[in-house]
Amino acid sequence: MSKTPSEAQRRALGEFLKAHRARLSPESAGLAVTGRRRTPGLRREEVAHLAGLSATWYCWMEQGRDISVSPHALTRLAEALQLTPAERAYLFDLTGKRDPALHHDEAGGSQAAPPALQAALTATGCPAYLMDHRWNLMAWNPAAERLFAGWLDRPEDHNLLRFVFLHPVARRLIVDWDERARRVLAEFRADYSRHLEEGPMTALVEELLAASAVFAVGWREQQVYGRDGGERLFRGAGDEVHRYEQVSLLPAARPDLKLVMLTGPAARAL
Repeated sequence: MSKTPSEAQRRALGEFLKAHRARLSPESAGLAVTGRRRTPGLRREEVAHLAGLSATWYCWMEQGRDISVSPHALTRLAEALQLTPAERAYLFDLTGKRDPALHHDEAGGSQAAPPALQAALTATGCPAYLMDHRWNLMAWNPAAERLFAGWLDRPEDHNLLRFVFLHPVARRLIVDWDERARRVLAEFRADYSRHLEEGPMTALVEELLAASAVFAVGWREQQVYGRDGGERLFRGAGDEVHRYEQVSLLPAARPDLKLVMLTGPAARAL
């Protein structure tokens, strides 16, 4: 999915490209230097060549013309200009395109959780876990493993949707399971809309439609919610209810992931 950039965005894109073209030397780009150069940095034709674009097309981008560039062409351009991750994200934001680099390992499972995020989980005392866009849990801390005993402490599938709708532990653990399950589905749909053409995402939905009547009914309702957090209730081994406030964060370096924390537990008897 993409959005048509505004005139202001196209102008900003042109200025951004010019500035980053000027900061690169031919030597740093692996180009041979021949003759004197009147301006610093790379020429437009050189950037176009490095990115595999037509010189005219690249010139139009710098001029802020209303043209469309594919995500893969933008990827090559980001590499040619040697953009940092933040600069690359800015490039894609200005063009209204989705960065293909955020679709990690679409044919199979998720990549390993970044070490810095794993360290953040370890340092967090409350239950916390890291989740990808297909709602696979990539990592979690001991507090989360204790809370989700019977699921996270076992070597099995760790997809949150399969847990909520298919795992017998979920119906006992999650207070007001029917209501919460519908809410989880509506939150997932927001992520699903951004990955409609991804095979594993579609396969997951089809699996749950066939295996869970509650999921099938909720899916037809077409409700969409943001993962805004709020109170979450879980039933303990002694039937006490543990209250948490859920907080979901998007790591700046990996906005395709969610860091979910359940803060402030307090128990009371049912």
